[in-house]
Amino acid sequence: MTNIHDIARLSGYSVSTVSRVLNQKNYVSAKTRADIEAVIDKLDYVPNAVARNLSRGATLTIGVVLPHVDHPYFTQLLHGIMRAAFAANYHIVLLPSKWEPQLELKYLEALRQHAYDALIFTSHGLPLQRLATYQRYGRIVLCENPHDYSLPAAYAERTATYVEAFTYLKHRRHQRVAILTSRPLEASATTKAMVSAYEQVYQRALPTELLYTGIITAEDGARAGTYFAQLTEPVTAVLTNGDDIAVGMRRAYLAAHQPVPFLIGQENQLSGEVLGIPTIDHHFETVGARALDLAISEQPQSIALPAELIINH
Repeated sequence: MTNIHDIARLSGYSVSTVSRVLNQKNYVSAKTRADIEAVIDKLDYVPNAVARNLSRGATLTIGVVLPHVDHPYFTQLLHGIMRAAFAANYHIVLLPSKWEPQLELKYLEALRQHAYDALIFTSHGLPLQRLATYQRYGRIVLCENPHDYSLPAAYAERTATYVEAFTYLKHRRHQRVAILTSRPLEASATTKAMVSAYEQVYQRALPTELLYTGIITAEDGARAGTYFAQLTEPVTAVLTNGDDIAVGMRRAYLAAHQPVPFLIGQENQLSGEVLGIPTIDHHFETVGARALDLAISEQPQSIALPAELIINH
């Protein structure tokens, strides 16, 4: 395999001079550059990108760990990450995890072996304590509040907006309020924030039958709607975890010929605007862009971006 030493030998110039030409450096005369480039063309030489990255101590590649892309939380984060990466001339590698700890450990070990300059965890199955132990091998950035762990993070500050949403429902005299989330209470910071906000506003525990998890798509929303529509004591309002999910829930109620409860969506999707329902915009594209900025910087900081309750009319 042709290498830089072959080019130096055949061109008659030093390895350092050949290196300057290959790396588009100055201080090389036009004749010297032309001579060396002629040998490069003759040998059809292409620099080894892996070796070049190792020599400069960076891969210019960021791994993004995400369980799936079936919910706008992940797609919006990803849009923001990729937009910022393109602007910074970084490459993005998608690392699907399905929240499986062993897969996440595999990606952490790849970081340890310098396959990536950093990992961005949009969500995780491993505990934060385990993620933190890999910081010495490279940057690890979260898309959630790191709390007591010194991990850089960019995330939406959701709690205050969830409190605002439940207060809005309470003022409208809704007492029987259900919550839809993607993951169980014990596994999800988002679910904990939603339930905590409910309990803060209503000053009581959320009845277990009013928390429905495993909701990711509009079809899941329809499944939840079928469940709630057949309850003996109906719900009057639902905080869903997506505008499209609210659409699915509404469809199930209409199919069951039941009055549709008051719905609040999330992620400010076009479907919510068309329905005219309130929604919570977490500005996840901005969160993703800030997460990428943290991944390529040396700033060990946490950036909390406020969410926004939007009342569509």
